[in-house]
Amino acid sequence: MPPLPALTPLLMPALQDRLVLLINHVLSREPIAARRLQPLAGRGLVVHLAGWPALLPAVPDLVLGVTPAGLFERPEAAPAGAGGLRIEVDASNPARLALGALGGELPGVTVQGDAAFAGEMHWLMDNLRWDIEDDLAGIVGPLPARQLAQFGRALRRTLSGLAQRMAPTAAGSAA
Repeated sequence: MPPLPALTPLLMPALQDRLVLLINHVLSREPIAARRLQPLAGRGLVVHLAGWPALLPAVPDLVLGVTPAGLFERPEAAPAGAGGLRIEVDASNPARLALGALGGELPGVTVQGDAAFAGEMHWLMDNLRWDIEDDLAGIVGPLPARQLAQFGRALRRTLSGLAQRMAPTAAGSAA
């Protein structure tokens, strides 16, 4: 069986494609979001995980292009030209990043590039939310979806509380 680092180049493109599908799903549920991105068609966006731990398999940058429909795609080559944007996400603590994402917290980011594009991305990050309960209701029905969503929220609170209690311990042992 090949080690995980050997599988990473095979898995990452597939995982990134699924992530783009999820982002586009969320965008398509809010027509205003896609309309705001339409004028930015053809521009490129690079998302880089800054400070990713060297002990973990490397994660390549997520390179996206804005389509004329106001959605995202993973182009074969990085979009060239002016008007691009680079977003660096603080990923020095992947567990905290993941738990924060589950809790709806925005990660620490550094943005470089076109100010108009950055403004639209900021608006998207502030205003778009994935309504998981609504999506689940279409699959399992409204009552099971509500119960699953409640369970998910309780699990998120538990994991976030655990992470907060562990953070001072980890910081103290590192000193």
